[in-house]
Amino acid sequence: MRNLLPLIGSHPGGRSALTCRYRCGDACFQEVPNTSDNEYAGDIIAGALSRRSMMRAAAVVTVATAAGTMALVGPAVRTAEAAPSTGRPGSKPKPTAPGARGLRFEAVAPNTDDQVTIPHGYSQNVVIRWGEPILRGAPRFDPDKQSAKAQAGQFGYNNDFLSLIPLPGERGRQVLVANHEYTDEILMFRGYDPASPTREQVEIAWAAHGLSVVVVQEEHRTGKLAPVTRHQLNRRLTATSEFRVTGPAAGSPLLRTSADRTGRKVLGTLNNCAGGTTPWGTTLHGEENFNQYFANGSSDTDLRYGIGTGETERKWERFDQRFDLAQEPNEAHRFGWVVELDPYDPDSTPRKRTALGRFKHEAAQPRLTADGRPVVYMGDDEKFDYFYKFVSSKRMKKGNSRAAHEHNLTLLDEGTLYVAKLTGDSPAAEFDGTGKLPSDGEFDGSGVWIPLATGDTSHVPGMTAEEVYVFTRLAGDKVGATKMDRPEDIEPSPRTGRVYVALTNNTDRGEAGMAGVDEANPRNANKHGQILEFAENWDDPAGDGFAWRLFLVAGDPEDPATYFSGFPKENVSPISCPDNVAFDDHGNLWISTDGNQLGSHDGLFGVATQGERRGELKQFLTMPTGAETCGPVIQDRRVLVAVQHPGEVDGASVEKPASTWPDGPDRIVRPSVVAVWRKDGSDVGV
Repeated sequence: MRNLLPLIGSHPGGRSALTCRYRCGDACFQEVPNTSDNEYAGDIIAGALSRRSMMRAAAVVTVATAAGTMALVGPAVRTAEAAPSTGRPGSKPKPTAPGARGLRFEAVAPNTDDQVTIPHGYSQNVVIRWGEPILRGAPRFDPDKQSAKAQAGQFGYNNDFLSLIPLPGERGRQVLVANHEYTDEILMFRGYDPASPTREQVEIAWAAHGLSVVVVQEEHRTGKLAPVTRHQLNRRLTATSEFRVTGPAAGSPLLRTSADRTGRKVLGTLNNCAGGTTPWGTTLHGEENFNQYFANGSSDTDLRYGIGTGETERKWERFDQRFDLAQEPNEAHRFGWVVELDPYDPDSTPRKRTALGRFKHEAAQPRLTADGRPVVYMGDDEKFDYFYKFVSSKRMKKGNSRAAHEHNLTLLDEGTLYVAKLTGDSPAAEFDGTGKLPSDGEFDGSGVWIPLATGDTSHVPGMTAEEVYVFTRLAGDKVGATKMDRPEDIEPSPRTGRVYVALTNNTDRGEAGMAGVDEANPRNANKHGQILEFAENWDDPAGDGFAWRLFLVAGDPEDPATYFSGFPKENVSPISCPDNVAFDDHGNLWISTDGNQLGSHDGLFGVATQGERRGELKQFLTMPTGAETCGPVIQDRRVLVAVQHPGEVDGASVEKPASTWPDGPDRIVRPSVVAVWRKDGSDVGV
């Protein structure tokens, strides 16, 4: 038996300290914002009656949703052929069996190479880099001649969520929509002084945040993509662009400021992490670590959202008073929402949807009920916080008419917001913090959706509906939602309807004064994270309950605490810190990682969710030095990933780069989007 893969880095979340400074405002080193005394899931389990029969009933209908799908209860029993080898960084992958359809590629071995490493037989290209011009009049990128005006017409920094949607009428073209989560000023500007940023640097950073819309052209014989500069649909939205506030909290006194006494118009969108693509042709963008941009927080609600009491890392409050809560206490309330964008209308104003609640939105991915109402699943990316869903009260209208389009742009303004509460079906005494499976062979149980608000009606005692939407975390505290290990992206399978929740990690689980282990979060000091799978009762997304189980418990497969749905662990790739997820057309779940703790760079993995190979996990690519895997988009002929914060390593700067990706030595490191495809032109993984 080989030794376990080594842990790397001293940061508790697996990221470099530089990443934590600029991405989330050193969240891991701050006090955990959730100090509520709502019931821990372990307390719920201890006092629960046996409810195994309830969970089985919940899964009855979902079992039949796809051929070969197993019930959402009971351990997996199967045989399997050889799949990818595990291995230390730098080892060569062993030949593999065909694998699940869509995953028939030679697994990439863990490594620390400063490049995007892809499987044998595949090719790649950089689609677009930070600073490339996309609007008319924007200049070519010059790292030594940056300006806010130029950046506002160029592709933004630190691309995260990607959506690639059709462009009818233009052969071979698609519309790429990208989030630009945050800026690494120390990697953007020569001689940057964090203690004294200049106004010019701050304004460039404002312009580098936000969203990009850019049309891309595909090369007919390959999967290569290239931007179509100056296309009429191309667009940049920044930290100073206008956004509308809609839904039940729009106009609330809690959202009014001296610059906007209506509470309905916001300048900018910040820290857009992941998102979603709607069936009606729009994109959704989650505002995540917005707290780090605001100085001088003082209220209990500020503290619950992780807003500090002093100055910020970037010092924006020196240049615009709206970032100083001592002067504008409500400005922070205008961030932390899901933004809806119409990529096909470059003149439209994006909307912040208050009905979906305010928290650190990682993503928002909708599905439709049988009668056509959207249901949006959402995670709050914080240790010990919750996951949610929103059920619209309106049905989507089909077709491309103007009336249908206008109607569908109101779907996310009316409905009910819920938070999840989970119960395990095994005795609490069986969970000792090591991650050992309970006696029934699976981590599983049932859950309920607790309603928080519907329109102007609050379901939370002591809170108005407006307070529920603006202070959604507090509403979850009050109703006893289950504290999770950083719920991030949540995606429903388009084939089975099952929903998958990426729980990235939580090194504070089980610490003194913190929530202890439970069946959904079974490891103390959880460095590697897990993925939870649930099926709505009777396969109804609008229902009030669900059955759940852990689909994957991440880490080194040699570690007894890991679990891959019963698939032989000697035949899977090591994985750590699942973050964003997506599905391919074969029903496989693709997982990008953030903060790998196993000695390898972050990467992209595919895992089968159905059939005899359920749990077979294979690594498809790895990132350059310091980079996180974002995106991803999985199409038949290509995989698209966002290479975020390459070179973001402690001690790095423009003068002392830690990475030479993507353009080689003596060139500035640039976050970029990469496309990967098979050299023979066939579909990926088949």
